[in-house]
Parts: sequence; C-alpha cells; structure tokens
Amino acid sequence: MKKLIVLALVALMALTMMVGCGAEETPAATEAPAQDTATEAPAEEAPAAEELSGTVNVNGSTSMADVIAALTEGFNELNPDVQINYTGSGSGAGIEGVLAGTCDLGLSSRALSEDEKGQGAVENIVAKDGVAVVINPENTVTDLTTEQIAAIYTGEITNWSEVGGPDAEIAVLGRDSASGTRSAFEEILGIEDACVYLNEYSSTGDVIGNVASNPNAIGYASLSAVDDSVVAVAVNGVTPTEATVADGSFAIQRPFVIVTVEGTELSAAAQAFLDYAMSAEVADIIAAAGAVSANG
Repeated sequence: MKKLIVLALVALMALTMMVGCGAEETPAATEAPAQDTATEAPAEEAPAAEELSGTVNVNGSTSMADVIAALTEGFNELNPDVQINYTGSGSGAGIEGVLAGTCDLGLSSRALSEDEKGQGAVENIVAKDGVAVVINPENTVTDLTTEQIAAIYTGEITNWSEVGGPDAEIAVLGRDSASGTRSAFEEILGIEDACVYLNEYSSTGDVIGNVASNPNAIGYASLSAVDDSVVAVAVNGVTPTEATVADGSFAIQRPFVIVTVEGTELSAAAQAFLDYAMSAEVADIIAAAGAVSANG
C-alpha cells in the first residue's frame, strides 16, 4: 500500500511538470506583435533650394543707370549672393558687347535696328522713358514745338529770340554718336545725321552739367536723369512726366531695353535678373527711378 502511494505521487509530479513546460513553450500565435514606434525612421526632409549666386556683367546705356541701380538693389534683397556689375559705356557699346559675349546683358535706350536683330540681338523692353529737352533755369522759354526743336538742332533757328526767349545765340549740346538717347531723339524728330552740335558728350550727366552751367544752352536727356539744375521744357504743350510718358501724350519717348542674344543661354543668375526686371512686380521700383514700367 505504501508503495502504491509513492508511485502515485511520482506520477502526479511528472504530470505537473509536463503541463508547466507545455505552457511555457506554447507561443501566443494569435497576438499581433506590438509596433515599436520609438525605432521608426523619421521622414526625410525635402532638400533646401540652392541659393542663387554668381556675377552678372551689364554694359550699355548711361540713361538707364538709375533704373538698373534700382533694379539691382531690389534684386539683391532677394538674392544677396549675386553680384551685378554695371558699366555705362553707351547703348552702341552695350549692344556690341552682348553680341561679342563680353557682357551678359546689354543695355540700350533705343529700339534695336533691323541690322542688330539680324545679328541675333533680342529686344527685351523693360521700361519707357521720356527724352526731356532741357535748358538753363535762367532761360525764360517754357514750351517748344517738335518742329522748333528740330529747327534748333539742324541750325535753322540759332537765336533764342526766334522762339520767344532772350536775344542770345543758342548753344546746341547733345550726346555722341554711340548714344541711344541721341539715336532716339534724332529718329523721333526726323533729323538723323542732320544735327549741328556745338559740343557732343559721352554721358547724360555731362549734358546736364553743361546745360546747367551755360544760360544759353539747350540739350536733351533721359527724363529719369533730369534734376533741379536744369529745366525740362514742355513739348507741344505737354510737360514731360511719368504720367505723360505712360499715356503716350509726351511726344519724345523711347524704350529702355535689356539686350540678349538669340540662342545663347544665360547663366542662372543673369536669367533670374532678366526675369525680375521684366516682371510686373518691379513697376514701382522702375517708377521710383523716373521711368515707366513696360510690363507693370
């Protein structure tokens, strides 16, 4: 009897151990494994856009100096790592330079000729500008007709008294033959190659300075460059202002052009500057520089 009890206890203990081991080895197959959010890889951030940099060489019209300076300042606020280099050497030199590849962008204060377009020059009109006829503040003349201006510049009228001014010989001043301002002025008045100049100057500033120092002088200059040292006379009864240039009532006006070359790809910086200058958003900047945006 005692032996039977011992055998029963041994069997019970063996059964208990088997059950315990089976419970430990059986996996919880129906339970989904928990996600370990702490080990998940973070989403990749989009790469930052590459900042624009480089140098843009701009050459040409001195009449466009104020407009280009204003556009450069606005552009550099958005793209501080781009260097815009401007050289004022006249419209002709600017057009020749861009065609020859010695500058990125040319500047012309007149429309391009068919010959220049035939060489590949492309006309990008940025603004419109009045060509003001300027006299010394001591002069009493306030208004001239286009016919009178043409007659003065061709030598048919030589004394201010012939147009209501003082009895004094007119000193006829103007720009040199490379100037876009001169080309536009003479073309609009129909007096190309017929002008009789006392002196010719290579820059707008020189014309204004010499008219300011000579009571009998007459000259012409970009409206954007006219200051208090001279007086811009009315032409055909219309005073040159941004408003009269914009509405077309002022007779002597011309385009401000950024010249590129057909088929020539610009650098990223030069293309960005051209796009900026041609955009409607710069209309106020161009107006503050004394011209009228062509795209605003």
